Amino acid sequence: MSSIPANGRPLSTAEGFVCGGAAACVAVTISNPAEVAKTRLQLQGELAKGNVPKVYKNTLDVVVKTWRNEGIRGIQRGLGPAYVYQILLNGSRLGFYEPIRRRTNQLFGISPDEQRPATSVFAGAFSGTIGACLGNPLFLIKARMQAYSPALPVGTQHHYKNAFDALATIWRTERFRGLVRGIDAAILRTSMGSSVQLPSYNWTKNQLVSRGIMPADSIWTFLASSSVSGLCVLAMMQPADTALTRVYNQPTVQLPDGRHVGALYKNPIDCLWKTLKTEGPLGWYKGSTAHFFRIAPHTIVTLTANDIIVRLYKRVRDGQRYI
Repeated sequence: MSSIPANGRPLSTAEGFVCGGAAACVAVTISNPAEVAKTRLQLQGELAKGNVPKVYKNTLDVVVKTWRNEGIRGIQRGLGPAYVYQILLNGSRLGFYEPIRRRTNQLFGISPDEQRPATSVFAGAFSGTIGACLGNPLFLIKARMQAYSPALPVGTQHHYKNAFDALATIWRTERFRGLVRGIDAAILRTSMGSSVQLPSYNWTKNQLVSRGIMPADSIWTFLASSSVSGLCVLAMMQPADTALTRVYNQPTVQLPDGRHVGALYKNPIDCLWKTLKTEGPLGWYKGSTAHFFRIAPHTIVTLTANDIIVRLYKRVRDGQRYI
Protein backbone atom coordinates (compact mmCIF):
# COMPACT_ATOMS: atom_id res chain seq x y z
CA MET A 1 0.00 0.00 0.00
CA SER A 2 1.39 3.40 -0.99
CA SER A 3 2.06 5.93 1.73
CA ILE A 4 0.68 8.73 -0.44
CA PRO A 5 -2.32 10.40 1.24
CA ALA A 6 -5.78 9.48 -0.04
CA ASN A 7 -6.29 12.86 -1.63
CA GLY A 8 -2.80 12.82 -3.25
CA ARG A 9 -1.35 15.84 -5.03
CA PRO A 10 -3.80 18.18 -6.79
CA LEU A 11 -4.75 17.39 -10.38
CA SER A 12 -3.05 19.32 -13.15
CA THR A 13 -5.24 21.44 -15.43
CA ALA A 14 -5.08 18.78 -18.15
CA GLU A 15 -5.98 15.97 -15.71
CA GLY A 16 -8.89 17.96 -14.32
CA PHE A 17 -10.09 18.77 -17.84
CA VAL A 18 -10.18 15.10 -18.87
CA CYS A 19 -11.83 13.89 -15.65
CA GLY A 20 -14.40 16.70 -15.76
CA GLY A 21 -15.21 16.04 -19.41
CA ALA A 22 -15.72 12.33 -18.78
CA ALA A 23 -18.06 13.03 -15.85
CA ALA A 24 -20.09 15.48 -17.94
CA CYS A 25 -20.58 12.95 -20.76
CA VAL A 26 -22.12 10.51 -18.28
CA ALA A 27 -24.47 13.25 -17.06
CA VAL A 28 -25.59 14.60 -20.44
CA THR A 29 -26.74 11.16 -21.61
CA ILE A 30 -29.24 11.22 -18.73
CA SER A 31 -30.23 14.90 -18.89
CA ASN A 32 -30.51 15.45 -22.67
CA PRO A 33 -34.25 14.53 -23.00
CA ALA A 34 -35.10 17.20 -20.43
CA GLU A 35 -32.90 19.64 -22.37
CA VAL A 36 -34.91 18.94 -25.53
CA ALA A 37 -38.13 19.63 -23.60
CA LYS A 38 -36.70 22.83 -22.09
CA THR A 39 -35.59 24.16 -25.45
CA ARG A 40 -38.99 23.62 -27.08
CA LEU A 41 -40.92 25.12 -24.16
CA GLN A 42 -38.68 28.21 -24.18
CA LEU A 43 -39.43 28.77 -27.88
CA GLN A 44 -43.18 28.13 -27.61
CA GLY A 45 -45.18 31.36 -27.95
CA GLU A 46 -42.02 33.41 -28.59
CA LEU A 47 -42.82 37.16 -28.52
CA ALA A 48 -46.56 36.42 -28.70
CA LYS A 49 -48.96 38.52 -26.63
CA GLY A 50 -52.01 37.13 -24.85
CA ASN A 51 -53.27 33.59 -24.90
CA VAL A 52 -51.92 31.68 -27.88
CA PRO A 53 -52.50 28.01 -28.75
CA LYS A 54 -49.90 25.77 -27.14
CA VAL A 55 -48.31 22.81 -28.86
CA TYR A 56 -46.98 21.50 -25.56
CA LYS A 57 -48.69 21.74 -22.16
CA ASN A 58 -45.74 20.97 -19.89
CA THR A 59 -42.46 19.08 -19.63
CA LEU A 60 -44.02 15.63 -19.53
CA ASP A 61 -46.24 16.48 -22.51
CA VAL A 62 -43.15 17.44 -24.55
CA VAL A 63 -41.42 14.16 -23.74
CA VAL A 64 -44.52 12.04 -24.45
CA LYS A 65 -45.36 13.77 -27.74
CA THR A 66 -41.74 13.77 -28.88
CA TRP A 67 -41.37 10.07 -28.10
CA ARG A 68 -44.66 9.25 -29.83
CA ASN A 69 -43.87 11.23 -32.99
CA GLU A 70 -40.07 11.08 -33.22
CA GLY A 71 -38.99 8.13 -31.08
CA ILE A 72 -35.67 7.85 -29.24
CA ARG A 73 -33.99 9.94 -31.91
CA GLY A 74 -36.34 12.80 -31.10
CA ILE A 75 -35.85 12.87 -27.33
CA GLN A 76 -32.08 12.57 -27.78
CA ARG A 77 -31.74 15.19 -30.51
CA GLY A 78 -28.46 17.06 -30.36
CA LEU A 79 -26.76 14.42 -28.19
CA GLY A 80 -23.64 14.26 -30.40
CA PRO A 81 -22.74 17.97 -30.18
CA ALA A 82 -23.90 17.91 -26.55
CA TYR A 83 -21.13 15.41 -25.72
CA VAL A 84 -18.43 17.59 -27.29
CA TYR A 85 -19.87 20.74 -25.71
CA GLN A 86 -19.96 19.16 -22.26
CA ILE A 87 -16.35 17.99 -22.60
CA LEU A 88 -15.28 21.54 -23.46
CA LEU A 89 -17.53 23.28 -20.92
CA ASN A 90 -17.21 21.04 -17.88
CA GLY A 91 -13.66 20.08 -18.73
CA SER A 92 -12.89 23.79 -18.51
CA ARG A 93 -15.03 24.34 -15.41
CA LEU A 94 -13.60 21.43 -13.47
CA GLY A 95 -10.13 21.59 -14.99
CA PHE A 96 -9.45 25.31 -14.67
CA TYR A 97 -11.47 26.03 -11.52
CA GLU A 98 -8.98 24.83 -8.92
CA PRO A 99 -5.84 26.28 -10.61
CA ILE A 100 -7.59 29.66 -11.00
CA ARG A 101 -8.95 29.62 -7.44
CA ARG A 102 -5.61 28.64 -5.91
CA ARG A 103 -3.69 31.19 -7.99
CA THR A 104 -6.18 33.94 -7.12
CA ASN A 105 -5.89 33.07 -3.42
CA GLN A 106 -2.11 33.34 -3.65
CA LEU A 107 -2.43 36.68 -5.42
CA PHE A 108 -4.30 38.06 -2.40
CA GLY A 109 -2.05 36.41 0.17
CA ILE A 110 -4.57 33.70 1.08
CA SER A 111 -3.68 30.05 1.56
CA PRO A 112 -4.39 28.12 -1.68
CA ASP A 113 -6.25 25.45 0.33
CA GLU A 114 -8.63 27.94 1.94
CA GLN A 115 -12.15 28.25 0.47
CA ARG A 116 -13.05 31.95 0.23
CA PRO A 117 -16.46 32.88 -1.28
CA ALA A 118 -15.13 35.78 -3.39
CA THR A 119 -12.23 33.92 -4.99
CA SER A 120 -14.33 30.77 -5.41
CA VAL A 121 -17.10 32.66 -7.24
CA PHE A 122 -14.52 34.44 -9.42
CA ALA A 123 -12.82 31.16 -10.31
CA GLY A 124 -16.15 29.53 -11.10
CA ALA A 125 -17.28 32.40 -13.35
CA PHE A 126 -13.90 32.69 -15.11
CA SER A 127 -13.53 28.96 -15.76
CA GLY A 128 -17.12 28.80 -16.98
CA THR A 129 -16.50 31.69 -19.37
CA ILE A 130 -13.54 29.83 -20.87
CA GLY A 131 -15.73 26.78 -21.43
CA ALA A 132 -18.57 28.86 -22.92
CA CYS A 133 -16.23 30.46 -25.47
CA LEU A 134 -14.69 27.13 -26.47
CA GLY A 135 -18.02 25.34 -26.74
CA ASN A 136 -20.21 28.06 -28.28
CA PRO A 137 -20.44 26.58 -31.83
CA LEU A 138 -21.43 23.20 -30.36
CA PHE A 139 -24.08 24.70 -28.07
CA LEU A 140 -25.46 26.70 -31.01
CA ILE A 141 -26.02 23.66 -33.23
CA LYS A 142 -27.19 21.56 -30.26
CA ALA A 143 -29.93 24.09 -29.47
CA ARG A 144 -31.03 24.28 -33.12
CA MET A 145 -31.09 20.50 -33.49
CA GLN A 146 -33.09 20.09 -30.27
CA ALA A 147 -35.63 22.71 -31.39
CA TYR A 148 -36.23 20.98 -34.72
CA SER A 149 -39.31 18.78 -34.92
CA PRO A 150 -40.80 17.45 -38.18
CA ALA A 151 -44.08 16.71 -36.37
CA LEU A 152 -44.75 19.50 -33.82
CA PRO A 153 -42.49 22.47 -34.59
CA VAL A 154 -42.17 25.53 -32.35
CA GLY A 155 -39.99 28.56 -33.01
CA THR A 156 -37.71 28.92 -36.02
CA GLN A 157 -36.77 25.54 -37.48
CA HIS A 158 -33.23 24.68 -38.61
CA HIS A 159 -32.97 21.25 -40.24
CA TYR A 160 -29.50 19.69 -40.26
CA LYS A 161 -28.63 16.09 -41.13
CA ASN A 162 -26.08 15.92 -38.31
CA ALA A 163 -23.63 18.07 -36.38
CA PHE A 164 -21.09 18.12 -39.22
CA ASP A 165 -23.77 19.26 -41.66
CA ALA A 166 -24.78 21.98 -39.21
CA LEU A 167 -21.23 23.30 -38.88
CA ALA A 168 -20.72 23.20 -42.65
CA THR A 169 -24.04 24.94 -43.36
CA ILE A 170 -23.43 27.72 -40.82
CA TRP A 171 -19.87 28.24 -42.07
CA ARG A 172 -20.99 28.31 -45.70
CA THR A 173 -23.71 30.92 -45.12
CA GLU A 174 -22.38 33.04 -42.26
CA ARG A 175 -18.68 32.15 -41.87
CA PHE A 176 -17.01 32.74 -38.50
CA ARG A 177 -19.65 35.22 -37.33
CA GLY A 178 -22.28 32.48 -37.53
CA LEU A 179 -20.28 30.10 -35.34
CA VAL A 180 -19.87 32.70 -32.59
CA ARG A 181 -23.48 33.88 -32.74
CA GLY A 182 -24.87 34.25 -29.23
CA ILE A 183 -21.47 33.99 -27.54
CA ASP A 184 -22.31 37.02 -25.37
CA ALA A 185 -25.47 35.24 -24.17
CA ALA A 186 -23.48 32.04 -23.62
CA ILE A 187 -20.92 33.86 -21.49
CA LEU A 188 -23.68 35.53 -19.45
CA ARG A 189 -25.52 32.24 -18.89
CA THR A 190 -22.48 30.09 -18.16
CA SER A 191 -20.63 32.58 -15.97
CA MET A 192 -23.75 33.01 -13.81
CA GLY A 193 -24.22 29.27 -13.45
CA SER A 194 -20.54 28.48 -13.00
CA SER A 195 -20.07 31.25 -10.44
CA VAL A 196 -22.22 29.28 -8.00
CA GLN A 197 -21.93 25.65 -9.18
CA LEU A 198 -18.58 24.62 -7.73
CA PRO A 199 -18.48 27.15 -4.84
CA SER A 200 -21.90 25.99 -3.57
CA TYR A 201 -20.92 22.34 -4.05
CA ASN A 202 -17.62 22.71 -2.19
CA TRP A 203 -19.18 24.85 0.57
CA THR A 204 -21.99 22.36 1.18
CA LYS A 205 -19.59 19.42 1.13
CA ASN A 206 -17.19 21.15 3.56
CA GLN A 207 -20.07 21.98 5.92
CA LEU A 208 -21.37 18.41 5.93
CA VAL A 209 -17.90 16.97 6.56
CA SER A 210 -16.59 19.58 9.05
CA ARG A 211 -19.75 19.37 11.18
CA GLY A 212 -19.57 15.58 11.25
CA ILE A 213 -22.91 15.17 9.47
CA MET A 214 -21.51 12.97 6.69
CA PRO A 215 -18.13 11.37 5.92
CA ALA A 216 -15.94 12.90 3.21
CA ASP A 217 -15.85 9.79 1.04
CA SER A 218 -19.58 8.95 1.14
CA ILE A 219 -21.62 8.87 -2.06
CA TRP A 220 -24.41 10.51 -0.04
CA THR A 221 -22.14 13.46 0.69
CA PHE A 222 -21.52 13.91 -3.04
CA LEU A 223 -25.25 13.62 -3.81
CA ALA A 224 -26.36 16.07 -1.11
CA SER A 225 -23.72 18.64 -2.08
CA SER A 226 -24.48 18.42 -5.80
CA SER A 227 -28.25 18.69 -5.13
CA VAL A 228 -27.76 22.01 -3.35
CA SER A 229 -25.45 23.12 -6.16
CA GLY A 230 -28.06 22.25 -8.80
CA LEU A 231 -30.70 24.42 -7.14
CA CYS A 232 -28.27 27.35 -6.91
CA VAL A 233 -27.35 27.02 -10.58
CA LEU A 234 -31.01 26.92 -11.67
CA ALA A 235 -31.88 30.04 -9.67
CA MET A 236 -28.99 32.00 -11.16
CA MET A 237 -29.18 31.11 -14.83
CA GLN A 238 -32.81 30.56 -15.92
CA PRO A 239 -33.50 34.00 -17.53
CA ALA A 240 -30.11 33.98 -19.25
CA ASP A 241 -30.74 30.43 -20.45
CA THR A 242 -34.04 31.46 -22.07
CA ALA A 243 -32.30 34.39 -23.77
CA LEU A 244 -29.53 32.11 -25.04
CA THR A 245 -31.97 29.58 -26.53
CA ARG A 246 -33.87 32.31 -28.36
CA VAL A 247 -30.80 34.18 -29.60
CA TYR A 248 -29.33 30.95 -30.94
CA ASN A 249 -32.52 29.82 -32.63
CA GLN A 250 -33.75 33.10 -34.14
CA PRO A 251 -33.88 33.53 -37.93
CA THR A 252 -31.18 35.65 -39.53
CA VAL A 253 -31.28 38.28 -42.27
CA GLN A 254 -28.49 39.29 -44.62
CA LEU A 255 -27.48 42.96 -44.69
CA PRO A 256 -26.32 44.75 -47.86
CA ASP A 257 -22.71 44.36 -46.73
CA GLY A 258 -23.14 40.57 -46.62
CA ARG A 259 -23.29 40.20 -42.85
CA HIS A 260 -25.99 37.98 -41.31
CA VAL A 261 -27.65 39.36 -38.19
CA GLY A 262 -30.42 38.16 -35.91
CA ALA A 263 -33.88 39.10 -37.17
CA LEU A 264 -35.46 39.26 -33.70
CA TYR A 265 -32.79 40.15 -31.15
CA LYS A 266 -29.60 42.22 -31.16
CA ASN A 267 -28.14 40.66 -28.01
CA PRO A 268 -29.26 38.81 -24.85
CA ILE A 269 -30.29 42.00 -23.04
CA ASP A 270 -32.46 42.99 -26.02
CA CYS A 271 -33.98 39.50 -25.95
CA LEU A 272 -34.78 39.70 -22.23
CA TRP A 273 -36.33 43.16 -22.66
CA LYS A 274 -38.52 42.18 -25.63
CA THR A 275 -39.59 38.98 -23.87
CA LEU A 276 -40.54 40.98 -20.77
CA LYS A 277 -42.58 43.49 -22.82
CA THR A 278 -44.53 40.91 -24.82
CA GLU A 279 -44.77 37.90 -22.53
CA GLY A 280 -44.27 39.39 -19.07
CA PRO A 281 -41.76 38.22 -16.46
CA LEU A 282 -43.01 34.64 -16.70
CA GLY A 283 -41.66 34.57 -20.24
CA TRP A 284 -38.16 34.50 -18.77
CA TYR A 285 -39.06 31.34 -16.87
CA LYS A 286 -40.60 29.30 -19.66
CA GLY A 287 -39.31 25.78 -19.46
CA SER A 288 -38.05 26.27 -15.90
CA THR A 289 -39.57 22.95 -14.75
CA ALA A 290 -37.86 21.14 -17.63
CA HIS A 291 -34.71 23.08 -16.81
CA PHE A 292 -34.89 21.82 -13.23
CA PHE A 293 -35.30 18.23 -14.44
CA ARG A 294 -32.24 18.79 -16.62
CA ILE A 295 -29.98 20.77 -14.32
CA ALA A 296 -30.65 18.81 -11.11
CA PRO A 297 -29.68 15.33 -12.37
CA HIS A 298 -27.03 16.81 -14.65
CA THR A 299 -25.33 18.69 -11.80
CA ILE A 300 -25.71 15.77 -9.39
CA VAL A 301 -24.31 13.23 -11.86
CA THR A 302 -21.53 15.53 -13.14
CA LEU A 303 -20.18 16.50 -9.73
CA THR A 304 -20.70 13.07 -8.16
CA ALA A 305 -19.16 11.28 -11.14
CA ASN A 306 -16.30 13.77 -11.18
CA ASP A 307 -15.50 13.10 -7.53
CA ILE A 308 -15.58 9.35 -8.13
CA ILE A 309 -13.52 9.54 -11.34
CA VAL A 310 -10.94 11.84 -9.73
CA ARG A 311 -10.54 9.55 -6.71
CA LEU A 312 -10.16 6.48 -8.92
CA TYR A 313 -7.72 8.29 -11.18
CA LYS A 314 -5.60 9.47 -8.24
CA ARG A 315 -5.43 5.93 -6.88
CA VAL A 316 -4.11 4.67 -10.21
CA ARG A 317 -1.81 7.64 -10.77
CA ASP A 318 -0.31 7.58 -7.28
CA GLY A 319 0.17 3.79 -7.27
CA GLN A 320 -2.42 3.06 -4.60
CA ARG A 321 -4.12 -0.33 -4.50
CA TYR A 322 -7.51 -1.46 -3.29
CA ILE A 323 -7.48 -3.84 -0.38
